[in-house]
Amino acid sequence: MNILVIDIGGSNIKILATGQPERIKIPSGGDFSPEQMIPLIKENASGWKYDKVSIGFPGVVRQNKIITEPVNLGDGWKRYDFESAFNCPVKIINDAAMQALGGYEKKKLLFLGFGTGLGTAMVVNKTIIPMEAGHLPYKKGTFENYVGKEYLQKKGSKKWEKHVGNCIEKFSHVFQPDDILLGGGNSKLLSYVPEGCRLGTNQNAFKGGFRLWEEDFNL
Repeated sequence: MNILVIDIGGSNIKILATGQPERIKIPSGGDFSPEQMIPLIKENASGWKYDKVSIGFPGVVRQNKIITEPVNLGDGWKRYDFESAFNCPVKIINDAAMQALGGYEKKKLLFLGFGTGLGTAMVVNKTIIPMEAGHLPYKKGTFENYVGKEYLQKKGSKKWEKHVGNCIEKFSHVFQPDDILLGGGNSKLLSYVPEGCRLGTNQNAFKGGFRLWEEDFNL
């Protein structure tokens, strides 16, 4: 079984297939659509063999269907037929949930992904629980407004990291995890890793995408 894993983000699409040594990054952006994405993926993965596809999507996914259009990309994702586009079986999961799955170590895991926005998910007893906790109210907006990429760029890393710490503290208190995994491209900017947390790696999304087909997890 050869699997192509696609991690869709607001700034980049990242792809990796079974047996390949290095991932490939493809720039995305605010108007990026699936019609734009598919030809680019096929071009970049043209030398790779795969017969199944895993997609980590930045939005709500239920029963292998995209329910909401992404905040940081273009439109057209809900109605797009990925299986026809790739001509093979496709599993779609929330992108934060896919990263959580990749870093799961048989505990009650809370994943917080600090990237373009805030991705959140839990894995409990091999059951994957996607969440949209970044949209919960916080100060004058939502948690995502204060720990996302836009706030970091406007206000700087010191203020951003203060809100990241508040976010971790509040979510830890509410969800009572045994393990907190920090991911997303901006987690590496933290000056220290809070107690009870560990930093994920860039490979966790891909590990999660492979595990979707290779292990028995409840979605």
